[in-house]
Amino acid sequence: MKTVYTNKAPSAIGPYSQAIIAGNFIFTSGQIPVNPATGIIESNTIEGQTKRVCDNIVALLTAAGTSIDKVVKTTCYLSDMNDFSTFNEVYEKYFISKPARSCVAVKEIPKGALVEIETICEL
Repeated sequence: MKTVYTNKAPSAIGPYSQAIIAGNFIFTSGQIPVNPATGIIESNTIEGQTKRVCDNIVALLTAAGTSIDKVVKTTCYLSDMNDFSTFNEVYEKYFISKPARSCVAVKEIPKGALVEIETICEL
């Protein structure tokens, strides 16, 4: 097992790793729309926040030596299911390989974010 860290994605805000490599897979922790350079959420729209989350995931996967095209499963959390179609418009631009996915609405996401995504990706 190997820990993945990059300063191009937000640092963990708790006792966990940004990502872990186990076997031939990388498991990313849930990414929220924090700008790694500023440590804050800069957008208040689902479009802007989804883009930032996906950019953070790309940074983690790149640091691990893989790419978003090799993601096999995502788990997506939305604070409001009314954002589902708008979320999908941004999501599909990044996850063009159409990995398996779960998407649920949750009561709250850390830091008041509108979206969080975690991935399982092949190396």
